[in-house]
Amino acid sequence: MPDVSFGNLLVVAAVAAVVPLALGWVPRLRIPSVVLEIIAGVVLGPSVLGWVEVDLPVQVLALVGLAFLLLLAGLEIDLRDLRGRLLALALLGYLMSLALAVLAGLGADAVGWTSAPLFLAVALTATSLGLVVPVLKDAGRARDHVGQATIAAGSVADFAAIVLLTLLFSTSGGGAGATTGFLALFGVLVAVLAVGLGRARMSMRLGDVLVRLQDTTAEIRVRLVVLLLIAFVALAERLGLETILGAFLAGALIGLVDRDAASHPQFRAKLDAIGYGFLVPVFFVSSGVRLDLRALVAEPSALLQVPVLLLALLVVRGVPAVLHRRALGTAGAVAAGLLQATSLPFLVTAAQIGTVTGRLSTTTAAALVCAGLLSVLIFPAAALGLLSRAPSAAATPGPPASEAAHPEETGTGVPERA
Repeated sequence: MPDVSFGNLLVVAAVAAVVPLALGWVPRLRIPSVVLEIIAGVVLGPSVLGWVEVDLPVQVLALVGLAFLLLLAGLEIDLRDLRGRLLALALLGYLMSLALAVLAGLGADAVGWTSAPLFLAVALTATSLGLVVPVLKDAGRARDHVGQATIAAGSVADFAAIVLLTLLFSTSGGGAGATTGFLALFGVLVAVLAVGLGRARMSMRLGDVLVRLQDTTAEIRVRLVVLLLIAFVALAERLGLETILGAFLAGALIGLVDRDAASHPQFRAKLDAIGYGFLVPVFFVSSGVRLDLRALVAEPSALLQVPVLLLALLVVRGVPAVLHRRALGTAGAVAAGLLQATSLPFLVTAAQIGTVTGRLSTTTAAALVCAGLLSVLIFPAAALGLLSRAPSAAATPGPPASEAAHPEETGTGVPERA
């Protein structure tokens, strides 16, 4: 048996348990747990105290945690709600974001902050749906025009950012043409699997078996999801695509196929328990451990990157909300822009990919993650303040994206999901 120590994993698990307890003890401290998990990783890691490092057990669980995080992010997207004018505005808004992000990336390249401006541009275009949806629900605005516009824009942004990251910066090494071909093949396989799963779900006999085994020790639905997740990640890796695409699409596919939640009301809660209760915190704490804070604070010019990148996030994702000004009013559009500019999990993922592939320096990667932390701390609170003073827009029919999938909120009203 290999000589493996679980001491570092013990510290990471302790952080994952203590952070939500601390937040529950001080309910007025409206900070998402993911922020404190990353900060705790920084403090305990080599940048400050040096008490913990990312060894093999932590690394393996962190990778699985990233896959599960993206699976749950894919579950947040309800493809059935993305249609009509809402979808058109979301797509137009993302194109505006991408154009602004390219300008920001070129500016960062001009001052020597990155050698891959397009990579940085793609990283700036994502929105953290898992953080935004609970904020809207907390304000009672998830069902109105503000909530629907924000959720639609965030869904398109998350999906497009992951696809672009895969398409433009794939590990296949065959260039954009080969990557596009692999991506098309992957899409065909996903579509075929979706049709197959849809038909299998309609089988009365299979449905009876699933219902009979879903709440026993077999936990058959959870096991099938884990199988699908690992299969998609392995397939993406086999085709030379970024594995994050496989994990994300696995979640989106589950959300698309698994429409009837009446027969298995605890299914999503079980996935949340595995992900947010165990695996995802390991990813975020280890991300903090890897964060090179010393390089960031070593010189003022490096530290300057944090507010600049935070402003870039606000401009890139916030400005396109002007498309909704007529429907939402000025206050509603500004609030939607602030919520769309809230981003952290994708920035953490992009920062790690960027440092591993050499597209981002450790300093710029640390600044990018710090900017994401500040966006989570500042933008949702500011948006809630605006929404509390603005009149509620007319509600749109039907539940918003992700509402059915994740109806619960945290006890303090703080968004916990990443």
